[in-house]
Amino acid sequence: MSKLKPGVASLIIPRRTYAECGGGTNKKGLVLGAYDGCNPGELKFTKAAKLFDDKMGGKISALVKGGAGISKGTAQVFTNLGDEFYSIAVAGLGEEGAGYNTLEILDECKENIRWAAATGARALQDSGIYNIMVEEFTNAEAAAEGANLAIWQYQDVRSPSEHNPTGKVDLYQSDDRDGWSRGIIKSDCQNFARRLEETPANLMTPAIFAQWVIDALCPCGIQVEVRDRDWLEAKKMSALLTMARGSCEEPLMLEMGYCGGKPEDKPIVFVGKGVTFDSGGICLKQCKGMSDKRGDVAGAAVCASVLKCVAQMALPVNVRVLTPLMESMIGGSAIKAGDVVTAFNGKTVQIENPDNEGRVMLLEPLAYSMTHLPCLLSTIASLTGTTTRGLGCGASAAFSTSNDVYRELERAGSETGDRVWRFPFWKYYTDKVTDYPSFDVSNVGKGYGETCKGAAFLREFVDPSLDFLHVDIHGTGLKVNESSFPYLKKGWMSGRPTRTLAQFVYQIVCPHDKGDDC
Repeated sequence: MSKLKPGVASLIIPRRTYAECGGGTNKKGLVLGAYDGCNPGELKFTKAAKLFDDKMGGKISALVKGGAGISKGTAQVFTNLGDEFYSIAVAGLGEEGAGYNTLEILDECKENIRWAAATGARALQDSGIYNIMVEEFTNAEAAAEGANLAIWQYQDVRSPSEHNPTGKVDLYQSDDRDGWSRGIIKSDCQNFARRLEETPANLMTPAIFAQWVIDALCPCGIQVEVRDRDWLEAKKMSALLTMARGSCEEPLMLEMGYCGGKPEDKPIVFVGKGVTFDSGGICLKQCKGMSDKRGDVAGAAVCASVLKCVAQMALPVNVRVLTPLMESMIGGSAIKAGDVVTAFNGKTVQIENPDNEGRVMLLEPLAYSMTHLPCLLSTIASLTGTTTRGLGCGASAAFSTSNDVYRELERAGSETGDRVWRFPFWKYYTDKVTDYPSFDVSNVGKGYGETCKGAAFLREFVDPSLDFLHVDIHGTGLKVNESSFPYLKKGWMSGRPTRTLAQFVYQIVCPHDKGDDC
């Protein structure tokens, strides 16, 4: 066979068959980076790319002369450049010297690395390469996150014969194994949340969700307790039981705990909304797009995944997670508009709109969480569609009673690229949901401001002396509907903001002044 000349394959080339390539799962690929040069069409290799190009006798430099169409968010795949790697992907990093952008509230250096690692890894995967090495791009953690998120696939309900090979990524010639491992842990946990959210609702009922969490979290040293109907009735959690009445699937509450700190340390408590399918109840949603409502379990999926991440990183902190689980379905027993329920803490709630089930099902776990004497209480929920209309998928809506807590969350978002934006926790919105003569709280309230009214509703069931954080992930935590993040494939659930919340916990445990000693 004559020796082939070095060649280039763009991102849109058809995938080679195994007959042509000879066992794609065994071939190795490498992702290298290139910055924009000083002049149009010029590229500047990263240190690792320059060393590899020198090793190859300048072959890559010759192939990318003139830019080869490589810029931030794109990659080109080159083949037949040596014996070590079947294919080399050169990914664009944008301008060299990017750092923290105060206007964007974003560490652009790390985010550019995620983009490059993601586009390079996916380009190799699309060309039939599943054993992928990735250079560190100056930050191994960000590189691991981008690459590992990008190659994730949901194939659970495909026939085994139709499964694509499972890709894997590893670090190429760098000593920063700790950073790479942190990135893999965080992205693996986000991928776990994506899998929980993506699974069809008939295969992800409250009971099945509970079993998946037990199987995934217990090996990490996390205690998981499943609270059934008898327990819920004994605790008088009538709001949760009432909202779940339209479904034949029994509601549950998962109570999870990780004890990495001292026994006397007060825990951080997360409460995650877990509606495994949201039909809207008697206020039935439109048929178009209803299948996406399996993703309404996102709050519970993210909270469980954050706890898994905290345990795998062995952070010295105590964390508790409460996730009420139910289906919101239409039926003869379903709650009716205008019904009033009495909550765990004695407050009466009018269910003006049964499709606002999320805030109602969370109120009793919120009140119950006080038994754990938390130092910080946070709700994570895909609560209001107006969040999506206001912020798109650019940021999660955050409400906080503490400026210090919000600053840490904002910083965590800037570090991970999964940002938050603060909304007001004002009495103005509290009055809109409480100013009624015949009951205590409405699950709709008066006037506009749905996202803020939803947060104000939840705050009514929290001890006012406690630091309280609410994150509405309706715009970020469901299906990815745009290509703004190359590491999250359009059309699949996002698992956001798992990495931001894990980073948030890390920052609380390891304050900035402790540096690398933490």
